[in-house]
Amino acid sequence: MHPTFSVIFFTTATGAGYGLLALLGTSFAIGALPQDRLFGAVTLGLALILITAGLISSTAHLGHPERAWRAFSQWRSSWLSREGVASVATYVPVGLFAIGWVMLGRADVLVISAGLAATIGAVATIVTTGMIYASLKPIPQWSSRYTVPGYLIASAMTGAVLLNAALHLFHAPAGMIGFLAPLAIALGWAWKLATWRHNDALDMPATASAAIGLSGGTIRSIEWPHTEENYVLKEMGYRIARKHSAKLRRFVQLCAFAIPLAATTFALCASDAAAAVAAVLAALIQIPGVLADRWLFFAEAKHIVTLYYGR
Repeated sequence: MHPTFSVIFFTTATGAGYGLLALLGTSFAIGALPQDRLFGAVTLGLALILITAGLISSTAHLGHPERAWRAFSQWRSSWLSREGVASVATYVPVGLFAIGWVMLGRADVLVISAGLAATIGAVATIVTTGMIYASLKPIPQWSSRYTVPGYLIASAMTGAVLLNAALHLFHAPAGMIGFLAPLAIALGWAWKLATWRHNDALDMPATASAAIGLSGGTIRSIEWPHTEENYVLKEMGYRIARKHSAKLRRFVQLCAFAIPLAATTFALCASDAAAAVAAVLAALIQIPGVLADRWLFFAEAKHIVTLYYGR
């Protein structure tokens, strides 16, 4: 599939934002976060900026962005519509959570409930985003048991790394987040390797022979249906050379997983200043790694329609 930057940025930014939001809601509920209003403003603000920027960017690839609101009406049958409904609905508990924590400085049952509701909304939105791709059966790399958990793990990983960096910058005890960040990175790395292994072994769910009713043998196209690439081939027949894919996978493993894992692990036992530098470094280095990983998610996907064009 053709990797569109607006969608890559959307899924990456909102994933990190919702991951951070979910961790803020749950951590606040169990008293694992500082009650500092400034800390709440910065972290909640960062989560909302990532979420909002991602949602806005998602309309950039639409032919008529002004009609995007119509997608909300199809929530009964469309995962894309459900994602839109869930993402907008989540703003309500986030707003209440922010008012209670940042503006009023409260940590009572109402504020905690709002934070937990925001967590539920964040998780629901990530699930619907993953299901948009997992429900597309013509693309076997996406229609897989690895897709939705992969989105959830990536969201938790990036959110934990961001929250860990924020805690160190505010000289607050990292506590369980300090341990969660490297654990989430390790889980994300293992899941990514398993996903790549699964995708590399996949075959197309159908063949050109089966399409015309042949029970055996193979057929091949003598002439292309078109003399040059058309819209379908550009959007659904995008191809990436194996050598480039291998290089990008190594880049993803280094920047999205290996260096952040080493840095967050180092932050667990380092002094305050060194730990803060390591935690922030992990967050900064992970950004290009996660973007490259999401680019590969699209570039390596193969749509079954390419069989028609002899690919």
